[in-house]
This record gives sequence, C-alpha cells and structure tokens, in this order.
Amino acid sequence: MSLFHAVVWIDHQKAQVLQFDAEHVQAQKVKAHSHHTAYHGSAVRTQHEFFGEVCDALAGIAEVLVTGPRTGLDDFRHYADKHRPATAKQIVAYETVDHPSEAQLVAYARKYFLKYDRMAGTPTPT
Repeated sequence: MSLFHAVVWIDHQKAQVLQFDAEHVQAQKVKAHSHHTAYHGSAVRTQHEFFGEVCDALAGIAEVLVTGPRTGLDDFRHYADKHRPATAKQIVAYETVDHPSEAQLVAYARKYFLKYDRMAGTPTPT
C-alpha cells in the first residue's frame, strides 16, 4: 500500500516510520546495527548505514514529517541534506517531540499535515 503522508520518530538507535491516510496506518521499524570495529570512524559509518535504511523506508512517500529528540533530528537532517537530497526534498518539517505512542504520533502528524496542506493549497488525499 502506498500512502501519501508519513511521520518518522527517530533517535540514534531506532526509527519508527508510520505511513498513513485517513483510515490506514502502516508501521515500519528500523534499528541501528552495532558492529563497531577498530577502524577510525566506524561509529559514523554505522550511523550512516542506519540513516540510509531510514531514507530507504521513505522512498515514494510524497510528504514526510520527521520527529524526535533534537540531536537525533539534527544528525538525520544533516545526513539527508548531504547524502540523500531526494529524500531531503520529501521532508516538509522537523519537529522536536518526546517519545509519544504510535497513536499519539499519528494524531500529531494528521493534525500537522491538515494545516500544512491547507497552507500549501494542496488538498489532503483521502
């Protein structure tokens, strides 16, 4: 099922991607892999792999709201802007939020996109 909107909650260890429309929610979880090596920068490579998997999960979604703690958002934004410009264009906003439940996150995103689509003059798909 391909849905028009998605909300992501992300930190440095995990991400929850929720695609949704008026009636449906499709959830996907992405976890960071811990395989540090003795090589310099292995933690950065691991983080890039994780952020890359999150970007892959967002492929084909027209509008994405990214949420989470400030440091996770900042690092993901930097990665997307630098390494995945196509994904960065799909992201309409970054919002700092605590760790809401799945239902709270979807409700927050639906409310956000209702306002966003009205301001952009785009009818919200149903």
